[in-house]
Amino acid sequence: METKKIPVVPRKYLVPFVLITSLFAMWGFANDITNPLVAAFRTIMEISNFEAAWVQLAFYGGYGTMAIPAALFIRRFSYKSGIIMGLALYAVGALLFFPAAQFEMFGFFLLSLYILTFGLAFLETTANPYILSMGDEQTATRRLNFAQSFNPVGSLTGMFVATNFILSSLHSDRRDASGEIIFNTLSEAEKAVIRTHDLGIIRNPYVILGFVVIVMLVVIAFSKMPVTQSLHSRDVKVSDSAKRLFRNKKYMFGVIAQVFYVGVQIMCWTFIIHYAENIGLTKAQGQNYNIVAMVIFLSSRFISTYFMKYLKASLMLGLFAVGGMLTTLGVIFIGGMTGLYFLVATSAFMSLMFPTIYGIALHGLKEDSTLGAAGLVMAIVGGALMPPLQGRIIDLGTVAGLPAVNFSFILPFICFVVICAYGFRSYLFPDDNNHLIRHSAKA
Repeated sequence: METKKIPVVPRKYLVPFVLITSLFAMWGFANDITNPLVAAFRTIMEISNFEAAWVQLAFYGGYGTMAIPAALFIRRFSYKSGIIMGLALYAVGALLFFPAAQFEMFGFFLLSLYILTFGLAFLETTANPYILSMGDEQTATRRLNFAQSFNPVGSLTGMFVATNFILSSLHSDRRDASGEIIFNTLSEAEKAVIRTHDLGIIRNPYVILGFVVIVMLVVIAFSKMPVTQSLHSRDVKVSDSAKRLFRNKKYMFGVIAQVFYVGVQIMCWTFIIHYAENIGLTKAQGQNYNIVAMVIFLSSRFISTYFMKYLKASLMLGLFAVGGMLTTLGVIFIGGMTGLYFLVATSAFMSLMFPTIYGIALHGLKEDSTLGAAGLVMAIVGGALMPPLQGRIIDLGTVAGLPAVNFSFILPFICFVVICAYGFRSYLFPDDNNHLIRHSAKA
């Protein structure tokens, strides 16, 4: 008897799937136009690597602040309402870059990013479980991996804009014949003129982005979006849902693994520019290697999604984490251009991790999936906590006889170890929470 093929995306959900998938690209753009700002603000505002990494603390801290409120909002209203609220906050945060540049205050820029990511927290808390619910549970992880494959498309666009319209236009990054930054030798009056120019360069893409987001908000508002089965969890008490989630080992380990994954992703993509500068390249040249890393990331995401037809996602997660451990060791101990190549190659192994951890952790949660999704989005706070720590290490100059920027990649190595443990544990013990899932279904 021929087995009926289960579609990854049923035809009735195709248009909503396309609209929601486009949001993955939109927050990818915000992520990767923002990462290079750490290096840019460090020079323009004359601050340390640790202080500059507060860009990431503000950006990813917004996820940690707003993920749970976003989940409660979605439970009370709908996925569509959550998306509209997310887009509204996204637009406000982006448009606040205009007054931030006028006042030339680093703290104002941080506040703008913080509010912007309130919107991203709403979008991710909504879009990920919404995509999972648009079809059969057996194809949920593949469906989310496919949707997440468009996140790097937005990231590449953000990187392109950062390279060609921000970093390459910064007067503060101009260098003399010996490769030293000229900005550091100028008078305060000359620095003030350059600072005003460069903050305006940073401002413009965000203001344009704000208006693009408003257009997307209008499109979603007037589009018919389906109400999927997972929304019928509104009558479930939040306290009961939280208790079940805390007892679910696979879910809780998944949240921890997601914290470390987002940390490793942001560290590798933020400090690739610092690594490149340490071996004599400019910020714009370093960002070009970041773009290559993103192309590899995108290609690997599509390839790994295809192979999930034949290999369990949890096994692939564990194997890819081992690959990430090996490449980060190359960055630490080999260094130079070869170390930079290892750092770029790390993106191939990070490619499947976020959606795969997400899909494994949420599998079988049913009416607890909305709150569970919020916990996994809240885990994005890993991107806020770890970059400042890596920046602090880089500020040391030399550690254990190695350049501090090289040694700092011990943090991404540790992150991959945790992800590896989660992948292989999920592969070896896939049903260790079946009793909890059954209990959840009866509650």
